[in-house]
Amino acid sequence: MDTFSKYLLTGLICLVALGQFVQVITRYVLQIPVMGLEETMLYPTIWLYILGAVNASREDTHIRANVLEIAIKTPRGHTILAIVGEVISLAVGLWLFVWAWEFTGYAWRIWKESPTLYIPTFYSDVALVIGLGLMMLYTAAHLVRHIKALRGTGAPK
Repeated sequence: MDTFSKYLLTGLICLVALGQFVQVITRYVLQIPVMGLEETMLYPTIWLYILGAVNASREDTHIRANVLEIAIKTPRGHTILAIVGEVISLAVGLWLFVWAWEFTGYAWRIWKESPTLYIPTFYSDVALVIGLGLMMLYTAAHLVRHIKALRGTGAPK
């Protein structure tokens, strides 16, 4: 899964960069803007953003402002703090997942299309529910790992 996600994210980054390069060359050098290019670049950009967040969740490398870690001196205290953080993240994430699920159902029902090329926006809208679902799976896995570490049956990361 790691290899697949690395190649997928790399491919999306290259696709977005190539699209921006084409946009700059055609618009500013050749003075011929490509109609609909911004619209088509929206889809890989949204997926890149969401899957990048999923990757950070998988690697447990989200940006955090753990000010309490300064005051807490023991490894056990750090593990308890991590458990509290994961529980809060899971609660908020599951609430957002429910919202995203309802939004995806709405997007499926109305089947809205992009204004210029008539590409169904569902293909970008579904990224949110998939991304949140994967992030919640990884958050739950990190929570289990921290609980095992607190019990002494697993090593903290």
